[in-house]
Amino acid sequence: MKLKALIVDDEYPARQELRYALGKIDNIEIVGEAANAQEALKLIKALDYSVLFIDISMPGMNGLELGAAIQEMERPPYVIFVTAYDEYALKAFEVNAIDYILKPIDEKRLLQAVNKVFKATQEGASDERSAGSAGQTVIKIDRLPAEKNGKTVLVKEKDIVYAFTEQDAVYLKTYADKLHTNFTLKELESRLNPNIFFRTHRCCLVNMHKVKEIIPFFNGTYTLVVDDKEHSEVPLSRAQAKKLRKILGF
Repeated sequence: MKLKALIVDDEYPARQELRYALGKIDNIEIVGEAANAQEALKLIKALDYSVLFIDISMPGMNGLELGAAIQEMERPPYVIFVTAYDEYALKAFEVNAIDYILKPIDEKRLLQAVNKVFKATQEGASDERSAGSAGQTVIKIDRLPAEKNGKTVLVKEKDIVYAFTEQDAVYLKTYADKLHTNFTLKELESRLNPNIFFRTHRCCLVNMHKVKEIIPFFNGTYTLVVDDKEHSEVPLSRAQAKKLRKILGF
């Protein structure tokens, strides 16, 4: 399997340099180029890309804004930022970039980034195959292990207000506690009751029984106020808002 890639950079020489470097990697295929974010969005909607290589400094919508817009999609492609500026790294990972490469491009570093995407894609496909395998016995209980004060505690499913990612870690939020867990959000989504827990965003999974208010926010997105001690606010992406509105009928 080859990864379908799109290069997004307003400078033609930069696109050509990256295309040349990626051409040396076996498991990737460049199937598109875009000179700006608007052009990229049109291409992304027309084709199911595996990974996007995005420059940050571009006229109009910049690369970070493009990355944020992509995360609103139901199944967003992986994003690798390729830029001459190192000061945007933190913001890049806030929009769920899988990697961040500095120009001039180091081919060994580029290969590492591509392999990271390839591994993530393979693991996702393996999870789907496993879920569909016949005759496989799966034991499910309504308790999840999490860490509290250096000890492992078992959290009841009904006590989880929401689960979320933060700085490459996943946490369970109960009424009063924030507990670290070794599960990925995808694994939690497969274990928790789908009639109760809803994926509101790429980084959040919410117990709908704990939602107190749904507040319109911006450009079709919403904020969910949940019933924990802090009355936390959880983001609801535009794509997931459409699903939730259909489910709830509002």
